[in-house]
Amino acid sequence: MTGFGRAEGGIGAARWTWELRSVNGKGLDLRLRLPAGLEALEAPTREVLSKRLSRGNVTAGLSYQRSQGEFAPQINEAALNAVLSALETVRRRVPDAAPIALDGILAQKGVIEWKEPEEDETERSALDAALLASLAQAADALVAMREAEGATLEEVLRGHLRQIARLTAEAEAAPCRSPEAIRAKLAQQVGALMETGAALDPARLHQEAALLATKVDIREELDRLVAHVAAAVALLDGAGPVGRKLDFLAQEFNREANTLCSKSNGTDLTAIGLELKTVIDQMREQIQNLE
Repeated sequence: MTGFGRAEGGIGAARWTWELRSVNGKGLDLRLRLPAGLEALEAPTREVLSKRLSRGNVTAGLSYQRSQGEFAPQINEAALNAVLSALETVRRRVPDAAPIALDGILAQKGVIEWKEPEEDETERSALDAALLASLAQAADALVAMREAEGATLEEVLRGHLRQIARLTAEAEAAPCRSPEAIRAKLAQQVGALMETGAALDPARLHQEAALLATKVDIREELDRLVAHVAAAVALLDGAGPVGRKLDFLAQEFNREANTLCSKSNGTDLTAIGLELKTVIDQMREQIQNLE
């Protein structure tokens, strides 16, 4: 979900630059930095970005300037009246004083203010439309970068899934899972008990042996691992955002791997389970980078 997008634009005396940055996030978190006077763009900006993005912490910043040539002088009537009133007071007290020139009056602080001419509704609508069009360009650039990253990560994830499938097959074929191996281990354990001289009920012993064999059976875990691999591959083969769905599958992968390790009745199966957990953890880290 890492990416960057930038777009510049202008209309009339206005010039602007959009910059978008994206990092990993569980959901979509939009943080906007808009100049004063353009706060009304917040809602449409969120709409433009939400249509293109579904996940990630995204920061959108707008730099906006207007040419000084667009500013026009305006008389501050209140300030001018105050200056003229003060001059009249001085003239009455000092009748022989030389009159003050017009440029001297206009030079007084606050008499002349430079302001942007007010935009009419049509001009403002055109500006907003142009700003949002530039935003869309920056968002498209951001999406393109994220898609390029996603294409690379897809190959990495497919490699992890191939490893999980291979390890599942190895667990399926682990020697300690064979009925003969289970019977041999049970016989060994029963023999150790018999050597203690303890009285054993043959019927109860048979029940316990059957229960133990059931506890070490990992058939369901293996079947679910195969199904999860198929589901993950189908997601990668499809279109649209898959990050959250793969994140859920990674949790399921991890659950099955933990159960496999807890049911293991041999060092070979335990080693496979631990390697499986390592691959799943690596995959989960990469999934956090996907939308």
